[in-house]
Amino acid sequence: MTVSRGVTTKIDNFDRAQAFTTTSYDGWQIKDTSSAGTPTYLCITEDGGAAKLTLAATSEAEIVTLYCGDVLPYDLAKLQHLWWIAKVAGIDSVTTLVFGAANAQNDTDDTVGVSAWFRMEGSASTTAVVVETDDVTNEQVDVATGETLAAVYKKFQLDFTNGLADVRFYIDGARVADGTTFDMSDVSSGQNVQPYVQLQKASGTGVPSITIAQFGVQYEWAYGA
Repeated sequence: MTVSRGVTTKIDNFDRAQAFTTTSYDGWQIKDTSSAGTPTYLCITEDGGAAKLTLAATSEAEIVTLYCGDVLPYDLAKLQHLWWIAKVAGIDSVTTLVFGAANAQNDTDDTVGVSAWFRMEGSASTTAVVVETDDVTNEQVDVATGETLAAVYKKFQLDFTNGLADVRFYIDGARVADGTTFDMSDVSSGQNVQPYVQLQKASGTGVPSITIAQFGVQYEWAYGA
């Protein structure tokens, strides 16, 4: 068989009136640990559509995760780019947010085995964005980007085109944290990942949120002898 190969780009603008549930739709589903079962809806009031995750005002620990239900659709070694266009509101000192790519979901994000993501840790800063990678062997945590995220949209991009030994991060087209080498080359062969957003608070009545205008992914494919 003739070898065929190419690159596929998928983009989701969340331009449909649909509530996230534990049942997958277009690959997406929600996990919500709150006792209130806070609504997590697609918001078509934004221009072109957007997905919004919001924690409840109930004073308790809460975790809301938008992911693919641990169905891992993307071979990490075949990824080229993965991006989110997002803004946040209400981030306070007990809020933690991560968004990027990961393998199996865990309520404690530091114990997720394989991950590459942007992170906001409210206890350190309610606006600053850091970046992290983990391939189980190599780990980079809380690497400063010098960028902030608040009530305006920014594009957050992961670049895998230089190979897994040199994963790169971009915000609004500018490379960030370029003084650090993000090496994920020790992942197992065939390691797959899923798009991943996890918003959580430790306590309190705050209602932090993340609004996602777009998710995009670009990956290589090939088949044949």
